[in-house]
Amino acid sequence: MSSMNFLERLLDGVAVEWKALGDLGEFVRGSGLQKSDFTDSGIGCIHYGQIYTFYGDYAYQTKSFVSSTLATKLRKAQKNDLIIATTSENIEDVCKTLVWLGEEEVCVSGETYIFKHNQNPKYLAYYLKTPSFFDFKKRNRTGTKVIRVHGDRLATFQIPIPCPDNPDRSLAIQAEIVRILDTFTELTADLTVELTAELTDRKKQYNYYRDRLLTFEKGEVEWKTLGEICINISSGRNKDRSDVGIYPVFGSTGIIGRTNNKVYEKEQILVARVGANAGRVNIAQGEYDVSDNTLIIQNKENIVLKYLYYILVNMNINQFAKGAGQPLVTASQLKNIQIPLPPLEEQSRIVAILDKFDT
Repeated sequence: MSSMNFLERLLDGVAVEWKALGDLGEFVRGSGLQKSDFTDSGIGCIHYGQIYTFYGDYAYQTKSFVSSTLATKLRKAQKNDLIIATTSENIEDVCKTLVWLGEEEVCVSGETYIFKHNQNPKYLAYYLKTPSFFDFKKRNRTGTKVIRVHGDRLATFQIPIPCPDNPDRSLAIQAEIVRILDTFTELTADLTVELTAELTDRKKQYNYYRDRLLTFEKGEVEWKTLGEICINISSGRNKDRSDVGIYPVFGSTGIIGRTNNKVYEKEQILVARVGANAGRVNIAQGEYDVSDNTLIIQNKENIVLKYLYYILVNMNINQFAKGAGQPLVTASQLKNIQIPLPPLEEQSRIVAILDKFDT
């Protein structure tokens, strides 16, 4: 059970009143701080991008600073304020929340809201990581490529406040819940470190056998171009997708949306065509559609699809991408890639071994 689900369980049996964030405090828009404004020392500042890339759930010190002259013109967060990043490229990250616990006030950039309140800040922040808030974001976001949740919508999100008629008792309960969740999070982090070490060792073992199984000498097996062993390599066409629909839409990172119009119902290999994920390989199954930034590889019967998938992943197709700002992998590039082609029985044997390692 995650700590966010655990929070909702902790409130079972506790007398609470559901209150909108707008009734608990005030949302203040951050001001126009740019990265070019950073200095080596001065007044602490937090840029919204750093909430995603540098900070965890709370902070006592800042990574960056601005001059005292500029600081007088910028909006600031005080101790216990929440700093909420309101712009992201995906629904998972948007509204990531940082609790400022430093003694000194800090300047905060645009694309954020500073939430000023009189509750336990970590209690509020924990609740903004629950499934309930995720569903709220999905319903209230605007934009598709750049996703935002505006302050007037955030103000309507309701949070359970224990013992609302007794502020001191309420804060004491909130503090106890935070203590339990902090302990839960710390234990989870320790377990994650242990599991990561174990998985790293298993990954090394997997990579060794994968490389051995998928490495062939010239003359040992037949070699053909990908174009020769495929019926077709073409781009998907879907541009019309949303959060709802009967069928998934596959893109460069897997399922990226939904649609009510299926186009494919055959298992196929997909390769991300453009962007940072160019060359990433996935497999699509069931009934689905494919986005226009993804290439579809339709293999012939003389090659096992999962074998071809493992070969392409092992090749690191990203190495063939061209362009620095917007990397691109084309169908013509893929068609010229040389693929080792052992007998079908050997292909199936390799897949069975690698599938076990993957599991």
